[in-house]
Amino acid sequence: MKVAIIHEWLVTVGGSDKVCKAILDIFPNADIYTLVAKKEICEELGIPWEKVHTSFIQNMPFSKSHHRTYLPLFPLAIEQFDLRGYDVIISSSHCVAKGILKKENQLHICYCHSPIRYAWDMYNEYLEGSGLQKGIKGWLVRYLLHRIRKWDLLSSFRVNYFISNSDYVGKRIKETYRRHSTTIHPNIDISHFELCEKKHDYYLASSRLVSYKKIDIVIEAFNQMPDKKLIVIGGGPDLQAYRKLAKSNINVMGYQPFDVLKEKMQHAKAFVFAADEDFGMIPIEAESCGTPVIAYGHGGSLETVCEGKTGLFFKEQTVESIIDAVTRFESMGEQPFLPSDCRKWAEGFSEERFKKEIKEFVEQKYSLFNSL
Repeated sequence: MKVAIIHEWLVTVGGSDKVCKAILDIFPNADIYTLVAKKEICEELGIPWEKVHTSFIQNMPFSKSHHRTYLPLFPLAIEQFDLRGYDVIISSSHCVAKGILKKENQLHICYCHSPIRYAWDMYNEYLEGSGLQKGIKGWLVRYLLHRIRKWDLLSSFRVNYFISNSDYVGKRIKETYRRHSTTIHPNIDISHFELCEKKHDYYLASSRLVSYKKIDIVIEAFNQMPDKKLIVIGGGPDLQAYRKLAKSNINVMGYQPFDVLKEKMQHAKAFVFAADEDFGMIPIEAESCGTPVIAYGHGGSLETVCEGKTGLFFKEQTVESIIDAVTRFESMGEQPFLPSDCRKWAEGFSEERFKKEIKEFVEQKYSLFNSL
């Protein structure tokens, strides 16, 4: 079967981009179609540049650095790809990739990272965080997102089968598109994270420093626990604000190279994770180092952290809830969760497992599709 892979953009190396590369590994003869791409990023991912086909947005001013500026053009751009020569289309979608046009004899499987969050369930949070609740610009953005929602719902019917990256996203697909999905957790390359049994006396939090990641409440919680040390790693627009917020027991290091992040992750007594994520890869990376996770008990964390075996949950994204969770963690003894158990759990999210499950799913649906 001739396969086309559709991915929104290839301009950074993120979780969804690694999913795209893993799908290409499964179907090495496939072609990749994307709105915009950077050659150096494709090379870093190991995607041959000659396999990558871009849209007209590629040639727009500043498209590689400010591609989201062209959101109003995304639906039009994704529909311009001519995919008539392919038997199977696999879209890796968190925005518009699933909206490609196809013929009735072509099978379209969508690996959905999420319906468009800023158009659906995080609509009001997006407007508030961007300062767009009022004014002409705010109303223009509201109208644009209204149009995007209508197109997004319509384009969901172009998909034959949905795969969700978590049960949490699967529920959102059901709520948004009224479609069933099968969960296949994304690939986590834990080969670069080694098990470490020896832990030091500090906690770690790491993510991009933006408001919805809730690093600020983690910092505020440890401000009220001056006898406990916290290290925060990550870059982002809120870095300087978080440095000003943190007291002397907290080290906000900013962006750090991988080796530094890994070393801190290996030796932390626990990783603190307060975000409400669709899936969330970094808790699994921490667990692969043998480091337990104290996580917000909602969303993807319920699937990436095994309570009682690799960590524990707090129920609310509040300072008080985090303090209570850290207190409970320390009351359980010097090492309440075995590093070997954490590592074993993380191995269940391996890249090999992902590739096997995706390959079997596509082949099964392709056989069924052709028998109808």
